[in-house]
Amino acid sequence: MSLWLAIVLIVVALLAGAALGFFIARRYMMKYLQENPPVNEQMLTMMMAQMGQKPSQKKVNQMMSAMSKQQATAATKEKAKKKKK
Repeated sequence: MSLWLAIVLIVVALLAGAALGFFIARRYMMKYLQENPPVNEQMLTMMMAQMGQKPSQKKVNQMMSAMSKQQATAATKEKAKKKKK
């Protein structure tokens, strides 16, 4: 009987470790991406030029503000979800 108990405890510990690792890694990546956004003005200008558009500074600023607004909205929604729980 103790062999079954040992096997069950090992499986439960593995599952708990995997779940905990997933949530810790997710939280770390969300914080990292929030602090270091993956797209900056220079990259945006280069992408627009590759798509055949002539990137003016006004367009680049509009797109950057739209992207930052979207990130802020997503962050507030995430915080609201956490408060409900």
